[in-house]
This record gives sequence, structure tokens and C-alpha cells, in this order.
Amino acid sequence: MSKEVTILKEEEERKEIVKQYRALLRKIPGNLTKEDKQQLRKAFDVAVDAHKNMRRKSGEPYILHPIAVARIAAEEIGLGATAIICALLHDVVEDSEWTIDGIKDRFGEKVASIISGLTKIDGVIVGKDSMQAENFRKLLLTMADDVRVILIKLCDRLHNMRTLSSMSKKNQLKIGSETLYLYAPLAHRLGLNAIKTELEDLSLKHTQPDKYHAIADGLQSKKAQRKKLIANFIEPVKEKLNKIGGIEFVITGRPKSIYSIYKKMVKQGVNINEVYDLLAVRIILNNPNVNKAQERILCWKVYAIITDMFVPNPKRYRDWLSAPKPNGYEAVHSTVMGPDGRWVEVQIRTQRMDEIAERGYAAHWKYKNEGDGLKNDSSDGFDRWLANIKEILSNPDAHEMGILDDLTVNLDNPEIFVFTPTGDLKRLTNGSVVLDFAYDIHTKIGDKCIGAKINGKLKPINHKLENGDQIEVITSEKQKPREEWKKIVQTGKAKSRIKSALKEERKKIAEEGQAIVNRKFRSEKIKPDNEKLTKLFKYFKCHTSQDFYHDVAVGKIPKEQLKLKTILDPNTIVKARSVNKPGSKKQSIERLRDKKEIVLGEDDHFDYSFAKCCNPIPGDSIFGFITINAGIKIHRTNCPNATGLMSNYGYRIIKAEWRWKPYEGQKEFLAGIRVTGFDDVGIISTITDTISKQLQVNMKSITVESNEGGTFEGKILVYIYDTKHLEELINQLEATNEHMKVIRIEAKE
Repeated sequence: MSKEVTILKEEEERKEIVKQYRALLRKIPGNLTKEDKQQLRKAFDVAVDAHKNMRRKSGEPYILHPIAVARIAAEEIGLGATAIICALLHDVVEDSEWTIDGIKDRFGEKVASIISGLTKIDGVIVGKDSMQAENFRKLLLTMADDVRVILIKLCDRLHNMRTLSSMSKKNQLKIGSETLYLYAPLAHRLGLNAIKTELEDLSLKHTQPDKYHAIADGLQSKKAQRKKLIANFIEPVKEKLNKIGGIEFVITGRPKSIYSIYKKMVKQGVNINEVYDLLAVRIILNNPNVNKAQERILCWKVYAIITDMFVPNPKRYRDWLSAPKPNGYEAVHSTVMGPDGRWVEVQIRTQRMDEIAERGYAAHWKYKNEGDGLKNDSSDGFDRWLANIKEILSNPDAHEMGILDDLTVNLDNPEIFVFTPTGDLKRLTNGSVVLDFAYDIHTKIGDKCIGAKINGKLKPINHKLENGDQIEVITSEKQKPREEWKKIVQTGKAKSRIKSALKEERKKIAEEGQAIVNRKFRSEKIKPDNEKLTKLFKYFKCHTSQDFYHDVAVGKIPKEQLKLKTILDPNTIVKARSVNKPGSKKQSIERLRDKKEIVLGEDDHFDYSFAKCCNPIPGDSIFGFITINAGIKIHRTNCPNATGLMSNYGYRIIKAEWRWKPYEGQKEFLAGIRVTGFDDVGIISTITDTISKQLQVNMKSITVESNEGGTFEGKILVYIYDTKHLEELINQLEATNEHMKVIRIEAKE
């Protein structure tokens, strides 16, 4: 490239940068003070200088990224000057010589605190935890002090997702899964519906592009039909509301998001044409001079009008006016039968409620004159949730990966409302049991819980709670937490408390074991030291000293086996845990990490196997996961465990693809199908004949159950060659009976 062309390109880029910065300033809500403008300009100049020699994978100047993040924060969330300054500076400490102290000196303590929360942890995390887990933990802890940290991080993630196409396939999988695992649920919990929806759709687009495009194409192909159906529904509603008068409103129609359609397809085992409420209509009421109680009355009035006009589905009624969601969401939802015989979801809310629905708790915040210190008008539920996060993550064991799993499970789950004996309302995750309620009251009550009286009736600790239950916890001083409790509870708080109690109990038991070992050393007149103890641990194949002492205390290592003179004799050979030999099929994690991609059918010298949790078959979209001592496990990208693996252990993910030649080597793979239909005479014989005789497919197992009402459901495990072979099998089975439905399921043996 000539010097003149280079100069011209640089000049064009400078103009684009200035253009984007000015566009950002126009989008910042409220009136900026002179000091705000000066600070913003200063932040812009610092960011430009810090990123001057950097470019994104797409080739554009890196500075366009922080500007875009700041613009999302201003335009799509509505944050003020301080947050915009932080958005401009969010990568400066990571990517340049700037330090947090330097940011503090230039921009003040508040900006420095937020930037610190946004800055990733450098270096290697020792032990089994991933650096990603520590970064999530730091992010969430800082968020508990200033929620703008996570709001800016969500803006950062949204822009990265919008530009993810320029990244490698491996990074697309990792970042997309990470987004589904933590960031989309966080956006949902913060009430940022538009951002949450876009993050989910983009995640699906990059982790399962075939599924995404199939749904997107299906929606596009029926766009005109859908537009007509929505118009046929909206017109009579408009006419009716206008006729009544006194109600200002706006009605809009839209399809469901691609990700929500995908989830329904997976959950219900149907294709896109069978998802019955693809259409959604939103009625936004604009009556600014009414209070919140009058707003609710107005929404119910419109709901009554709609259900007078169309028949509602009683199972699809949701009232978030009487009890708003913890993220502040208020609305009434109903699914009604439209004039064209199609189900339509109707959402009714006011302008205020709509702003909260799209911008979440950001809609509550007021900006003070001296900056944009945030004050939340009505966020008690959210504050409780933040306090709960801080309590869990401040726990000494909070660095464990399981803590993040516990948190993310609770981010996106609906809630139930239950009551104490005195009538105090408690919000718990849907699916919570008596033990969750006990730990929500107090840790000591949870530790001693043996059951509860629910609505006056005795129930065990694992009894599932329902909306409206009144619960009186029953305790016993003899009770203490048990290992199986971790599988019973649903809430992150309960799991965290149980893990802490078990760890403390294990520590006490280990101390008893250590005393036994010390007495043994004294009785055999041997002076203990690190070398001797290490040999002892290896001899009994224990990972840690605590494991060894615990096993001694509980009798797993009998005292009579502690023959120290024999074990510690220099001639005694100690076999440590299995070590991979050079040239063996099992390679170390370090060696495997250097491999960028594994090609199935060609890289057979590598030790890989297929994960039992999802049983991938040729044709599936897959990835490789490097295990500790079992080589590479091949998972489907839509495996139930994929999101967690790629989010928490991204450094152990490698790209994988099939070069398998089906039918040549006659290697068969296990796949599962579910068959449902009417329980006609001879239907099972028809199914087995089609599979075994016509298609020559081997079956591993078949289970069939008859249901009430003359229907049946069968689960069949079959051996097939690839996804095309499986699709052929499904089509042939469905062709035998017009009422038969066949879908692929996880082939769990």
C-alpha cells in the first residue's frame, strides 16, 4: 500500500472515530454539565491514545469498540455521564500502561472502582478453578457495590456478540456459550429484556448456526402471512378500544424471538410450525396522570375487553401486576384464540411499565446534580438479590466453580411466593424445597432442619414448595448437613451454606485423623517431616493431606494398614496416581492444549471418546473438551452440559469436526428417539418392523408406555451411521402413521 493511500485511510478512520464520538454525545440522556463534557472528552482522549496501535479482529480501529459500548449504555440503557466515561475507559487498564491508581487520580474514585470491576484478572489461577470463574466472581462482587459494573459489561458483551463473526469458530462457541451461561440471565435478572433477547439470539446464531438459520428462515418465509394475521387481530382491538374512549394506547405486533422459539421446540419436541403461540401483540397504555394502583386497574380493564373479544387459554394467564417479577417487570399476559384460529400472546402494560421492561432497573435510577450517583426508587427485591450474591461470593469457598453454577441456575428461574408462620412473604426459586426455605430464614435453622409443617401438615426436607404455602420449619439439635443435601436444594444460598458446613465438618474429621497419624508416628518412634508425609499420601493414593487424614479418621484407611516403618522404608516402591507415559494414547492436558483442532476419522492417534451425556453422531455440530485424565471428550454443541463447559473451561475447548465416512467402516453410533401417537392395535409391531426389517437398523432397547386417553409413548435406542441415517429413520416411522410423532432425544443408556 502506497504512503498516500495509507495517509488517506488513516484520515478516513480519524473522521469516522470523531463522527462516532459525536453521535455518542447526542445519545447521552439529560443535560450534560460543562464538567461532564470536559470529563467525557478527557476519557475519549485517554481511550484513543491507549488503543492507538490496536485493531479488532475485523480490522477496524479498536477505539470504535469502547465508543460503541458507551453508545449502547447511553442509547439502549439510558446511563449517564459517569457510566459513559467508564464505558470509554473499560479496556484501558488491560490494554495499556494505565493503572487503576492512575484512573483514580485522573477521573476520581467512583470511576476507578467501576473500571476495577470491569478489568479482568491477569496471571494464572492455581488449582482446579479457571481464570474465567475468578473473573465472573470479581465482576459479580463489584456489581453488588455498584450495579453499573454489570450494566457496562453487558453493553461490552452485546457489542462483542454483534461483531462475533470475525472471531474463530472456537471463540464463537466459547463466547456464545459464556453469554448464554451468565450474561443473558444477568440481563434478564436486571430487566433488560431487549438486550437479553438479542444476546440469546446471537448466542444461538454462533453456537448452533443451523438451528438459528432454520428458525430465522422459517419466520422469514411466513413474514407476510404473519403480518396479515397480526393485522387481523389488531384492527378489531383498536376499533373496540377507540369506541370505549378514554384510553390512550399503542398496539404493536411481533414474532417471538428466535431463541425463545428454539427453547419451545426443544422442550415440546416439535418443529417451528407446531409452536402454537408464535404471534405476540403488545398493548402499551399511555395515561401519565394516574398512580400505580390506577395503572393496574387500567391494565385489567383492557384485559377484560380482550378476553371478551377472544377466548383465552386459562393455562397461559400471567399476572405480574399483583406480584411484579423481582427485576421490576409489571404486566398482564394472556394467550387468546385469534380470529384466524391461531393462538396470540397479548401483553398489556403501561408506558412506565414498558420502560422498566426494556431498561429494567436502569429506568428507576435518578441522576444527581453532582454526577450520576444512582438511587433506586423501588428495587427492594433486586437489592435483596444483590445482597444474596455478595453473601455467597464473599464466602471463603466462593472461588469454587460450583458457586457460579449455583448462581446462574437462580438467575433465570421464575420465583414462587411463600409465607412464614407470622405471614412474612419470602421469594424463592421455583422448585425450591423445605430445606431452601430453612436456609433462607437463617443458616443455623437450615443446618438443623428435619422437616416442616406446611399449611398445618408435616412434610420432609425435600418437599417441593408451591405458591402460597405457609411454612413452619422443624429443627433438631441432633441434625447436621449431609452430602446428599446438595442435590436436594435449588437456591444458591442454600447450596453455598451446605458446602461450607460440609467442608468445616470434613476439616474437623481430618483433624481427628491427623491426631491418629501423629500418635502412630510417636508409637513407632519416627519423626514426621514433609518428605515422609508426602510418601505416605502417595502410598494411599490421596490427592491432599486432608483427604488422607479424613480417610484415616472414618476408617477408609484402617489403622492396622498404617505400618509406617514398612511404608517409609527406602526400598518400598510407592505407586503414585497413574501418569501418562510418553507415546501412550493418553496425552497430558498441556500437550492436548497445543492442538487447535481434532478431526474425527483422521486424528485417531489422539485419545478421544464420545460423551455419554449427549452421544454425538456424525453430522452433529461438535466440539472437543480436554479432560483431566480421559483424553478428549467429544460433545454436541447443544449438549446439556455444553454451555457450562465452554463458559467455565474455555481454555480446554478445541475445535472438532467430522471426516467420518459412514457405511465404509460400518461404525455405528447410539442415538435415541421418542415415538408418540395413538395406541392402535399392532402399532408396536409396525414400529419394530420398520426399524429392524425395512431399514435394517439394530435396536439396543425399546420401552413403551400406554397413557390415559388411548395414546402411547415409546423410547427407542438405535444404532445408526450419521444424522442423515437418523433423519431417514424418523421420516420412515412417521410415514407409517399420520398421527405418529418421532423426535430425537438424548441417548442415555
